[in-house]
Amino acid sequence: MIEKKSRTSLSSFSILLLLLIVVAIITWFVPGSEEAPIQGATLSMVAMAPFNGFVNAIDVCIFVLVLGGFLGIVSSTGALDSGIKTLVKKLHGNELKLIPILMFIFSIGGTTYGMLEETTPFYLLLAATMVAAGFDSLVGAAVVLLGAGSGVLGSTVNPFAVGAATSALVDSGVVVNNGIIIILGVILWLSSYAISVFFVMRYAKRVKADKGSTILSLQEQESMKESFVDKEIVADDTLTKNQKFVLVLFALTFVIMIIAFIPWADLGVSFFEGWSNHLTGSDIGTWYFAEATTWFLVMSIVIGIAGKLSEKKFVKDFIAGAGDMMSVVLIIALARGISVLMAPVDEGGTGLQYWILLNAANALQGMSAGIFAPLSYLLYCLLSFLIPSSSGLATASMPIMGPLAAELGFSPEVMIMIFVAGNGLVNLFTPTCGAIMGGLEIAKIEYSTWLKFSAKIILSIAIVSCVILTIAMIML
Repeated sequence: MIEKKSRTSLSSFSILLLLLIVVAIITWFVPGSEEAPIQGATLSMVAMAPFNGFVNAIDVCIFVLVLGGFLGIVSSTGALDSGIKTLVKKLHGNELKLIPILMFIFSIGGTTYGMLEETTPFYLLLAATMVAAGFDSLVGAAVVLLGAGSGVLGSTVNPFAVGAATSALVDSGVVVNNGIIIILGVILWLSSYAISVFFVMRYAKRVKADKGSTILSLQEQESMKESFVDKEIVADDTLTKNQKFVLVLFALTFVIMIIAFIPWADLGVSFFEGWSNHLTGSDIGTWYFAEATTWFLVMSIVIGIAGKLSEKKFVKDFIAGAGDMMSVVLIIALARGISVLMAPVDEGGTGLQYWILLNAANALQGMSAGIFAPLSYLLYCLLSFLIPSSSGLATASMPIMGPLAAELGFSPEVMIMIFVAGNGLVNLFTPTCGAIMGGLEIAKIEYSTWLKFSAKIILSIAIVSCVILTIAMIML
């Protein structure tokens, strides 16, 4: 076995800061127009970008902090570590079966409600589980990111992608057939899921058979050992009745969160209306980060009582857990700051994102379906670097790209899925997405390592998705 060399790579903070500076410099050389004005980034705009990013992402940041406190309380009871060990024992060498099952569950969350920032708590849980099962923390991160990501890439009823894009087109006077969108979404979802499972399973098998085959650097392996191995419980530990109850509450917390994020009203389900708003003031099915944060805070207290923690220990462990998430919060804020810097001029940004969109749309005029579709896909991949938010990108781009497709005689439904697939692909690896950078930070994975691991997966998904969308654009 070849000994691994120590590898030094830039931290997530440095990567994001460099991107911020590069974007600022670009704005100095881009010629604006009356239709798409450009404001060259000033020193104050760059300096204030991280703060403005924090303000813009305050709901996500508070959610992550409270989530950290929640996980700190659960860990303090010992139930989580014991539960993971018990699960691995019961699998008896069938640990690989966990991967496609968990990835499919995450993909359902992705296709139905765009599960992305909400995956943050699962990185810690899945990294610990996969390490205990004999894999590495990269497998845990891949299960979460590629699982949910394949679903988002093939969104069917996701209100933040499909819903926002459809609404923008309807407001522009373009009629949309939701049936076509759902069929295309399912095809993209399942094909991306199959590709992801194949590559993750292959890597996991290799690591399971030979720990030396991990692509993690020595530093990452040490961080993984410190975070997920050294804290591992002894082999003869068993779950007490109290710990079992805590795990039930732990699972219930996430089940309710997932159910509450799914837009039931859009699916024609009215079961939760009226009676499910007593805790947060919002019905289940309309929750977002404010409601989820409240839910995790309440369940932290409930689990602390169930785990028989003293008041002092509860406060200490909650604060410690929130503190562990501080680096994630700062990464999210800095990533969001880049998007804020590129926002429209009338919103205090440089206007770079709209300038790129408008000029690219003009360049696509008069092209055939076989060329228009792949070029539009590439355009949305580029735009997704600038605007990782699916709802933000849909709102900014669809009033331009949707009518353009309809004017050229192409399917506006396929254009919606080109946007969804392009945005979903980039959100598997873009450093401007705080959820990705934060999740990798939790799993102790360097961004460069993730790129090395995911490159073939992302390229395969991109080719398959582009072919599917091009065929659909030609046929419909």
